[in-house]
Amino acid sequence: MTGQETAFGPELRRRRVAAGLSQAQLAARTHYTKGYLSKIETGHKPPGPDLARRCDAVLDAEGELSALVSRPPPAAEAEDGAGGETWHIRLAPDGECRFLPATGAADDTTPLYLGPGGKGMGAAVREDHAARALTAFRAQFDQARRLGQWAPPAAVLPTVITQTHTLRGLAAAAREPERGELLYLAARCAEFVGWMAQEASDDRAALWWTRESVRMAAPTGSTVLEAYSLVRRAEIALYHDDAVQVIELARRARARPGVPARIRGLAAQREAQGHALYGDHDGCRRTLDQAAELLAAPPADGPHEPVIGSSTVANLNVVVTAWCLHELGRSEDAADLLDREVPLIPATALRARLRFGARRALAHASAGEIDQACLLGAEILEQVDVVDSATIRTDLRRLARTLIRWQGQGSVRELYPRLIAALHTGAA
Repeated sequence: MTGQETAFGPELRRRRVAAGLSQAQLAARTHYTKGYLSKIETGHKPPGPDLARRCDAVLDAEGELSALVSRPPPAAEAEDGAGGETWHIRLAPDGECRFLPATGAADDTTPLYLGPGGKGMGAAVREDHAARALTAFRAQFDQARRLGQWAPPAAVLPTVITQTHTLRGLAAAAREPERGELLYLAARCAEFVGWMAQEASDDRAALWWTRESVRMAAPTGSTVLEAYSLVRRAEIALYHDDAVQVIELARRARARPGVPARIRGLAAQREAQGHALYGDHDGCRRTLDQAAELLAAPPADGPHEPVIGSSTVANLNVVVTAWCLHELGRSEDAADLLDREVPLIPATALRARLRFGARRALAHASAGEIDQACLLGAEILEQVDVVDSATIRTDLRRLARTLIRWQGQGSVRELYPRLIAALHTGAA
C-alpha cells in the first residue's frame, strides 16, 4: 500500500470514534461488513474508492478520506489517425461490419467501384439542389439518432459512417455557404459515430471519430464541436474512473471562447461528475449549480440543427446529480431522485432509460435496498441485450460486485446467475 493508504485506516478509526460510532454501526451505514472495516482500520486491506466515499458521507469528512485513496494514473488516449483520407468498410454476410481508416488497399480483394472521386457530386449540390440535400441528410441523421436509442451499435454504425463519408464528398464539391453546412453536418455524424463506437466497447475508435469530427468542423469556423469533443473525451475518462482527466477535460471545454451555454453546461456536468468521483463534495455541488444555470439558457443551435448531447432526458441535470450523489456515498438520495426521474424517460429512448435504470439499480443496491435493486436489475436484463451498451455493462458489473456481498439473500441468489451470464456472454 502507498503512504496515503497506510494513513487511511488510522484516520478512519479516528473519525469513527469521534463520531461516536462502533465498527458495527459504521458497517451498517456503509453496507460493508464489520470484519472488512476492521481489516481496513488495521491496515490489513487497502481501502477502495467506493468505501472511502461512503465513509466520507457517513462521517461528514467532505472528501478527506477519499483523498487518502490512491488513484490510477491518467489513461493514455489513443493517438490521432492518419487523417482518414481513405476509409475501408468490410461487411460480412453475418452482418458484422469493420471500419478501418487507412492509406492504401487493405488486401487484394476487388472493391465495389462507384466511379471517380467526386463524379456526380457537383450536380447533387448545385444551388437548386443543395437545400434539398441538406434537408434529406438532416432527416437521415435524426433517424439514425432515434435508431441508436433502441438498436445495437452494429445496426447503426455502417449507415452513419457511410453518410458521414457521403456528406464529406458532397461538401468537397459544393460552394459556400452550402459547403460549410454540409461539412458541419458531416462532423455531427462523425461525433455520433464516436458515441456509438464507445457503446460498442471500442474507446480507441470513439476517440478517433471524436477527433475526426473536430477536423471536419474546423473549416466551417465553428468551435462548438471542438469544445464538445472535450466533453465526450471526459465522458470516456469517466467510465475509466479517471477523475483527474475528467475534471481537466471538462474545464478545458468550459474555457473555450465563444462556446454556447449548453456545451458549457454539459461540460460543467462532467466536471461535477469528476469532482464526485474524486470525493470533492464542494466542487461537485458548485459545478452542478453552474450546470443547471447554463442549461437553463435558451438554445444556441440553429433552427434546423439537432441538439448536441442527450435530447431524450428531460431533466438531465437531475439524473446527473443523482449519479454524483451515488459517487459521493449518498446512494439513498441518489435512488430517490432516480426513482422519480427514470420512469419519465420515454420508452422510445430505450438506451437512455436502461442506462440510468442501471444506475438506479446500483444506487438501491449500494443503499442496502437489495430486493428493490434485484427487481430493477431483472427489468434491465429483460431488455438490455437489445441496445448492446458498453456503458450499461459497466454499471451492471458494479451492480454484480455490490450484490455479491449479499449473496445469501434470496433475491440475489435468483438474479445473480442471470446477471453474470449476461455479462460473460456480452448480452448485457
